Amino acid sequence: MKRDLFLTTEKETEMERPLRPDVSETPLKGVRSNIVQSIRAFRVQDLQDTATRLGHHFLYANLATAQSKQDVLDMIAQQFTFPSHFGKNFDALYDCMTDPLHKSGPQPGFIVVLEHIPANGKFDKEAREQLLDIFRDTADYWADRKVPFRCFYSFSVARSAQAGKGGATEAVEGQAEPVAQAPVATDGEKMPTDKILDVSPLALRMSSPFNAGYWLAAA
Repeated sequence: MKRDLFLTTEKETEMERPLRPDVSETPLKGVRSNIVQSIRAFRVQDLQDTATRLGHHFLYANLATAQSKQDVLDMIAQQFTFPSHFGKNFDALYDCMTDPLHKSGPQPGFIVVLEHIPANGKFDKEAREQLLDIFRDTADYWADRKVPFRCFYSFSVARSAQAGKGGATEAVEGQAEPVAQAPVATDGEKMPTDKILDVSPLALRMSSPFNAGYWLAAA
């Protein structure tokens, strides 16, 4: 009788567990399990919803107001809820997202969004590549441990001054409309248009639902 009761309870518990969808049934269909890529057509809300459905951690950082490397690290640390001893450098960023988490227990997977990475003289092309390399190395780290880690990013850049001081252009009758030029960063670097999102006063603000307890428990 006790054994039958145990089996019944076990079946009820299994029925209560939410069924996780296959990745092919989500917007991430066709996206490698461990990758760092531009956000392109993905919407942040869709990525967050997908992380919830898959049972993955979701980490979000909006860097729209960052200007320098220190700003970027400070904002990532705050929005990813890093522990207070975070060293505020790229090596510490990598460390916080790898060994301590791995040692704190099994991890289901990660979906990371870095929006509006600055593209200016204080955070130039080299700094941007260093930042993305940290996340690429992190993706490789978790790939070795068979844990998905997908990171999506966008750049925040200054648009070419095509509109004049008024900020708008109007077509003049009898004249062809100006041809749009490729956006450029303030340091003169042409930026891929599929990696650009304009900064607006209505830029999405959301705190990462990532459980800070993982960082603190591993500290």
